[in-house]
Amino acid sequence: MKLTVHVDGGSRGNPGPAAAAAVASDSDGEIVGERGELIGDATNNVAEYRAVLIGAALAKELGATELELVNDSELIAHQLNGRYKVKHVDMKPLFAEAKQALGEFDSWSIRCVRREQNVEADLLVNQTLDAGSL
Repeated sequence: MKLTVHVDGGSRGNPGPAAAAAVASDSDGEIVGERGELIGDATNNVAEYRAVLIGAALAKELGATELELVNDSELIAHQLNGRYKVKHVDMKPLFAEAKQALGEFDSWSIRCVRREQNVEADLLVNQTLDAGSL
């Protein structure tokens, strides 16, 4: 089964309070699961990688064997696709963890879209951050 999972991470401040989120859809575009998590103080890039990890875990839990990730971070998408190298020492463990998680699928892909095309995941990140600051 193939799922499309929109992922997003964000921090208020960079670094600052951060959250990551994933919204999974089936082949008909119906949302079949979502998850948002506070991740403590982190940078935007760390939050984006954590979103990939949350999205992969959610897809596995929902029984996906094929995964299409959609995000709005060109850096993360290109690093995972092998187009960009991971140079920052703090990002290398997250990159390795993400590659391992994605390797558990029969096939996977990641593509970057404009923020306006990633609305559900972006909204869930902000809702998660807002709930954490109450």
